[in-house]
Amino acid sequence: MRVLGERRFLIDLFHAGVRSADPAECVPPLLPELPKGRTILVAAGKAAGSMARAVEENWSGPLEGIAVTRYGHGLEAGRIEVIEAAHPVPDDRGEQAAARLMDTVRGLGPDDLVLCLISGGGSALLALAAEGLTLDDKKAINKSLLASGAPIGAMNTVRKHLSAIKGGRLAEAAYPARVVTIGISDVPGDDPSVIASGPTVPDATTLADAKAVLERYNITAAAHVLAHLEKSSSETPKPGDAIFANTEFRMASRPADMVEAVVAEAKRHGIEVMSLGADIEGEARDIGREHARLALQMAEEHRDTPLLIVSGGETTVTVRGDGSGRGGRNGEYLLSLALELDGHLRIHALAADTDGIDGSEDNAGAVIDPDSLARASASGLDPAKCLERNDAYSVFEASGDLIVTGPTRTNVNDLRLILIAPKG
Repeated sequence: MRVLGERRFLIDLFHAGVRSADPAECVPPLLPELPKGRTILVAAGKAAGSMARAVEENWSGPLEGIAVTRYGHGLEAGRIEVIEAAHPVPDDRGEQAAARLMDTVRGLGPDDLVLCLISGGGSALLALAAEGLTLDDKKAINKSLLASGAPIGAMNTVRKHLSAIKGGRLAEAAYPARVVTIGISDVPGDDPSVIASGPTVPDATTLADAKAVLERYNITAAAHVLAHLEKSSSETPKPGDAIFANTEFRMASRPADMVEAVVAEAKRHGIEVMSLGADIEGEARDIGREHARLALQMAEEHRDTPLLIVSGGETTVTVRGDGSGRGGRNGEYLLSLALELDGHLRIHALAADTDGIDGSEDNAGAVIDPDSLARASASGLDPAKCLERNDAYSVFEASGDLIVTGPTRTNVNDLRLILIAPKG
């Protein structure tokens, strides 16, 4: 392959991964039977609009409800009202939407069905503070968690214990109605209690766990927030609670499914594949260096065919300096990897988020070739210093390597691809 062909191939593989998690394909097979009573649909996450539409197009009975998704990720869904709100830091619209979701499921009976659709991003979008707390309290904690480098499971442990809707509280409000949740996972391990902070499933984490996260990541919280975490009434519903007796969780798509789809597509093109799995976690720049060293090792071996190293999962970024750097975890991973590769002539790579947004910028991620850092340096940037201040976006903007897809309206986490051309 020439450079252009290798870049195009990697981008095509990314799109194949996104298509594998299309709600129009993966949601309808999991729909439950029609209930005797009402069907209330509630949805939250970056895929909420497309999941709601998939239900609408395949539901033969009466249907009503609300979906809340990130700004720019909405879709018209007919009978379902789709509301857009802020992510990753919540806003008033998310708070209002979460309150309406709770009101929608209250007062139902055992013959009614609550169809809950959740996907990544749902935790920030369901911004309903617990009694005695405010949205500003949640914003402050959320911003600190996002900058701390804490993994998603740890962040959601705190979020659940500051919320009136997460950690099983939505199921509690819907009881005794039947609750069927269909989820698209964006978290390593696919734990339903972590996806969107588990609004309809039991929460095995505790108030003590939430306090431990704040301590471990040096998160400063207001005195009344800490006081909330000391009250037994702030504890979330636990496994075995009667409110979960008539609830069920069905998984529509997982990061592992996306990785498998990408592996199959690469093999269809005659590419040898090394899969590192779909559950990689850790500091983005550290994982980038590790993967670069692996790629350099593989490049030293004599090979007659190209080799593709594939991985999924969710890395984290610890914000350094004054926080003015631009870019998300995929850009940070890729910049770290590129610096370690040092322009190796046979290695190309891609890192992108399947939701189409890496962090809070307009790109899904980026794709690099051996000349990428040279192009950025020619524009006057120092890539190593940019990495120090979490400014990968500026590097790849200057090199022309950003991948901009717009919202994909699904979310099965990140995809990382390293393509090693054969010797000769």
